[in-house]
Amino acid sequence: MSDEAIRPLEEQICFALYSASRSVTGRYRELLAPLGVTYPQYLVLLILWETGTSTVRQLGDRLELDSGTLSPLVKRLQVLGLVTRTRSTLDERVVEISLTPAGSAMSSEAPRIAEQICASTGFGPVDLAGLQQQIATLATQVRQFA
Repeated sequence: MSDEAIRPLEEQICFALYSASRSVTGRYRELLAPLGVTYPQYLVLLILWETGTSTVRQLGDRLELDSGTLSPLVKRLQVLGLVTRTRSTLDERVVEISLTPAGSAMSSEAPRIAEQICASTGFGPVDLAGLQQQIATLATQVRQFA
């Protein structure tokens, strides 16, 4: 063991990130419950509201999820009537995900949710944007060592 003391849990970056993630995700869970979607499902919907249509692979790349995790999540969104899954006419191995009218209509709730999340943090939009950028940079830096 080295001569340096082990830093307490509260001083560990891993715990700060873990605790913040759990808190924010829990707040999203509360806000999303009336819509009947989970936080991971909401992330898929955010991408589809942005892109209109996406493949499972594209969703997985953006969310950093493998298809084994993403496919059941998308299937549940289909059961909820929020998305459709169709095989590409160019390559039947490719599954395209599109919003239904109900899924598109749900996008009107996104600004309200974002506003409430922002209010929950006590940070203003500019501060949150800076924090988001720092966290994204942190993730990129750490990924380089993985």
